[in-house]
Amino acid sequence: MATIDTNIAAGRLISRKRFWSFGVPAMVVVYLAYVAVAFDLGGLAGRARLDNGALLMQDFWSYKIHVTRDNRRDEITSSIEGMRNATFSPEQRPDFVSDTATGTRVELPQGNSVEFGADGLVTLTTPDGSYQVRATRTGVESDIPNPPKNFNISDSRVTAYLPEGARLTVTRARTEVFRRQAGWELFFFDLSSEFYGKSWGELGALAVGPRIQPDQSNIGNMAHDFWTNGIWHHGDVAWAIFETILMAFLGTFAAGLISVPLAFLAASNFTPLAVVRQAVRRIFDLLRGVDALIWTVIMSRAFGPGPLTGSLAILLTDTGTFGKLFSEALENVDEKPIEGLRSTGAGSIARIRWAVIPQVAPVILSQLLYYFESNTRGATVIGAITGGGIGLLLMQAMQTQQDWEHVAYYILLIVLMVMVMDWVSGRLRARLIKG
Repeated sequence: MATIDTNIAAGRLISRKRFWSFGVPAMVVVYLAYVAVAFDLGGLAGRARLDNGALLMQDFWSYKIHVTRDNRRDEITSSIEGMRNATFSPEQRPDFVSDTATGTRVELPQGNSVEFGADGLVTLTTPDGSYQVRATRTGVESDIPNPPKNFNISDSRVTAYLPEGARLTVTRARTEVFRRQAGWELFFFDLSSEFYGKSWGELGALAVGPRIQPDQSNIGNMAHDFWTNGIWHHGDVAWAIFETILMAFLGTFAAGLISVPLAFLAASNFTPLAVVRQAVRRIFDLLRGVDALIWTVIMSRAFGPGPLTGSLAILLTDTGTFGKLFSEALENVDEKPIEGLRSTGAGSIARIRWAVIPQVAPVILSQLLYYFESNTRGATVIGAITGGGIGLLLMQAMQTQQDWEHVAYYILLIVLMVMVMDWVSGRLRARLIKG
């Protein structure tokens, strides 16, 4: 009988090992196949536009200068990203735009160029040949019998996609040439600043040279023009960063102040009444069971948009989370210090102050600082919904579909903000908990 039982046990062991070796991997493979079909991964790959993704990545680190001719008024203007407040004056015109005997010439990369002629004529010159297009009152005329693959021609529009992101577009109303430039143009000074177009050497000489404005130093004038930059709005961005941090700070630490006394009501060793404990615990479950984004939508409908609404959403979610964490910490305190103070005749407040708080303070401080750091990231998304902080600026830049260099700037600032908050939070945790 013992031999039979041993054989049965060995067979079961072999079956279990066989199941874990072959059955579980087979189930994983079947599940992944189901996911591929259910989420239509093949169709997703077929619909992917890698060229659009490449253009989007280019917009993160470069910008476009638009050279536009109004075909009705025969006026030529040059601007950055087509913005009115970034339109060059004739003296500031880019060096790749020049006047010729027959019109205006725009030099483009890799030997390409566009010349605006009279009566709506546009001449595109490439290494492969020269092409002429004319804008008329009724449409666009072109005599290109065998257009290259990078041309898109119709009776109302002619578009030529050129190397390094350049592009020519001709319609009845206007002719527009895009030329992509590396960097973030006008990041330090906009076109209205006296310091625009100056090299670093020239700016250094101005910083120590004679004053441009008698009532203000040149360095102060530079700082003012940078802070009030009409394109990048550095002052508004700095305030948005501060607003995001403030939103996270108010929500996190207000939740901590509310959760500490409620945690005593949810701890079994401090509240003997089961009805009270269960009621408080269910409140904690409700608050943390609803995500902060859902609370954000509810709060914005109730109180309107604004940073305070985002703080309330963080407060509600974190109150539930902190209440659970702090009550569990209270239930695990060492009873010996409490009993020692009780034997001396100390009251409840004294026992909590001198026997309980010193034990749970490291947990409370650690969790508060950790969630403050985490909520700084969450406040970015919450701000996009409630209309406050850096999240709002990020959402607005994404919605314009042209300010992707601003999107990259805001994302970089958010990453730096999170890194700084992580470093500060870590240092504070180390010092406070150790102390």
